[in-house]
Amino acid sequence: MTVDFDIELFLVAGVLLTGFFAILKRLFAYPKPTVVFHVAGSFFPVFLIVLLLRSFVVEPFRIPSGSMLPTLEIGDFILVNKFTYGLRLPVLHWEVLPLGEPERGDVVVFRYPHDPSQDYIKRLVGLPGDDIVYSDKVLTINGQVMQQDDKGVYEEPLSEVFPIALQRVHEQLGNAAHDILTVPANEFGAQPAPQRWTVPEGHYFVMGDNRDNSNDSRFWGAVPRDHFVGKAFIVWMNWDAAANTAEFSRIGQSIR
Repeated sequence: MTVDFDIELFLVAGVLLTGFFAILKRLFAYPKPTVVFHVAGSFFPVFLIVLLLRSFVVEPFRIPSGSMLPTLEIGDFILVNKFTYGLRLPVLHWEVLPLGEPERGDVVVFRYPHDPSQDYIKRLVGLPGDDIVYSDKVLTINGQVMQQDDKGVYEEPLSEVFPIALQRVHEQLGNAAHDILTVPANEFGAQPAPQRWTVPEGHYFVMGDNRDNSNDSRFWGAVPRDHFVGKAFIVWMNWDAAANTAEFSRIGQSIR
């Protein structure tokens, strides 16, 4: 997920500007306020409510890629709980009220460590201090193999440019259970050597559910705790831009 401009900064600026004119209007008690004062007075509560909701309650995001298939589909519009991991000031991202800690298996939205202007969404796999091994498409965390059960071939290819039938696998990730997608081993030939990581303190290891088609911590490292935006919890709409249609069956899907 990426953003074209800083929406938080825009909302904060809107609150400050419209609030300034609203205060001036009250201080000087203009009998016939100009258009500027009238507009500012009308938009100030709107900007303020949207900023508070978006910063401290929920924030909407759109899924532009298939890296989280089958959990999240391209075109899903999701809501992210902003207070699960604590309240942070908009723009500055300073934590003002700690409320909880990320848990293994959470689907999290975070600011990409190498470009914080971009928001990414992945599944939290590793906690601070964890030893993680990824070998033959199976995760081992702190010496414990994460159980997997084959659920057959995923019904749809990833895309026209990558028309390989993917395997759907049910994975038990600690206390969290979810489905992932993998490319069958015979499609890639020889398996790569096992990969191993130790998650630094204050950081978290994240991976996409579409394991062989995800740009995640395996390639660019763990995510610092202060980069977390929130926990994704529901799909409120899905829109297929190519077909210009909505997928109503996705509405209300819980994200686990």
